[in-house]
Amino acid sequence: MEQITLYYRNGPSDKVYQAGIQPRDGGHVVTFAYGRRGATLTSGTKTPAPVDYCKAKAIYDKLVRDKTAKGYTPGESGTPYQDSGQEAQASGILPQLLNAIEAPEAARLIQDSRWLMQEKFDGRRLLIRRSATGVEGINRNGLVVALPQIIAQAVEALYGWFILDGESLGDVFVAFDIIEINDSDLRSMPCQERLFQLSELIKTDGPHLRTAETASSTVAKAAMLERLKTAGKEGVVFKRHDALYVAGRPASGGSALKLKFYETASFLVSQINERRSVCLALVDDDTPVNAGNVTIPPNHDVPAPGDIVEVRYLYAFRESGCVYQPVYLGKRQDVSRSECAVSQLKFKPAA
Repeated sequence: MEQITLYYRNGPSDKVYQAGIQPRDGGHVVTFAYGRRGATLTSGTKTPAPVDYCKAKAIYDKLVRDKTAKGYTPGESGTPYQDSGQEAQASGILPQLLNAIEAPEAARLIQDSRWLMQEKFDGRRLLIRRSATGVEGINRNGLVVALPQIIAQAVEALYGWFILDGESLGDVFVAFDIIEINDSDLRSMPCQERLFQLSELIKTDGPHLRTAETASSTVAKAAMLERLKTAGKEGVVFKRHDALYVAGRPASGGSALKLKFYETASFLVSQINERRSVCLALVDDDTPVNAGNVTIPPNHDVPAPGDIVEVRYLYAFRESGCVYQPVYLGKRQDVSRSECAVSQLKFKPAA
């Protein structure tokens, strides 16, 4: 009914702790498992006999609080998180989402001096709001989320109140836009002006907070594209100099676009296979359909049936709908079941 996986990493220590509430014999039990990450875990229960849900929830919540107080964190990197006390509440802030383009369109934008280019990062989309009440993260659904403590501290070292848009890469936040600063709403400002404001706020890149590199000339954009492709990065983002910041995703096109060097999609886990593998499914008109299997690397926990996971792949086969060369990237907490649609897939081109 409810479960959590917590992580702890400090020097050579790399541990995992799992807790959950499970129905049993007309009541509920609180289960736990712990041990070294990637190894067989020691398991047990905090309730020798089933109890009512309210009592089980109180035991479970205390267990989670005790572990987080000792430095355990829900982040798989093991980085301690800073709790704002507002988690899962609506923030009133939504990010700008981009439509994808193919390589020929990207080649045209590289030649067009009206378009800037930035790296598309392979992390988790995150906005960071600093206000008089503190620092908090906001996910792509507009919900308040906990921040890695070390990122929160880097943001607190900056001056003023603001909202940054960027990507969280473990214990590093890469800011690629700014939408508010002090008493000014920057959404209606041209992209180029917002990037100037961002550079004035974050003047020097640090180990846990930095800004995205931006290329504007044809030569610089072409060179960045080749460098990122050679390095196996996720892709690039194109933004018009005069682009406004508009929340949500346009029906088509837009003044901010993305090119991915490989495909990614969100899948439902339909079942667990042997040898650290799970079966993937996508939704077609609310009906789950098979999309193949993916192996779970040793540095990730095996997800449970019903979890939503992100997977990178080369392409999908039209005949079966299964993905080719899948690579597991991790669980997604900010994606809904309805977004795990067959329409995400990019199919193998016809011969």
